[in-house]
Amino acid sequence: MKNQNKTQKTNLSPAKYLNAIKDPERRRDCKAIAKLMQTLSKKKPKMWGASIVGFDEYHYKYPSGREGDWMKIGFSNRKDSISLYLTCDLDALAPLLEKLGTYKRGVGCLYIKKLEDIHIGVLTRLIREALKQNPHQSSA
Repeated sequence: MKNQNKTQKTNLSPAKYLNAIKDPERRRDCKAIAKLMQTLSKKKPKMWGASIVGFDEYHYKYPSGREGDWMKIGFSNRKDSISLYLTCDLDALAPLLEKLGTYKRGVGCLYIKKLEDIHIGVLTRLIREALKQNPHQSSA
């Protein structure tokens, strides 16, 4: 496959990744996010690269010919925050994001410091939307 993503699904253990998080509060938050995402997606976690825990997946193909597989939802423990990867149109979900709490935003991801900074009910709704939407999904 040409133009593959650098980050690919691996056989690494999500449980080992989560258990290796040094900060106890961050480890607890990441485990809670993993449990929430697994419950909502009804899929077991898979590691994408060495540091992303992903759930469910889809295949995409761009007009340029680039194609690949990617997770629908996932997260990663980063140095300064927890990155939440939601493959949905976050701009269209602006009214929900206003109710989320304290976070920063990237193109397709949200950055949170800790779970207590956000409203879990709103996060649950965002994850459900991400599981329904796939902006890059091919129709094939």
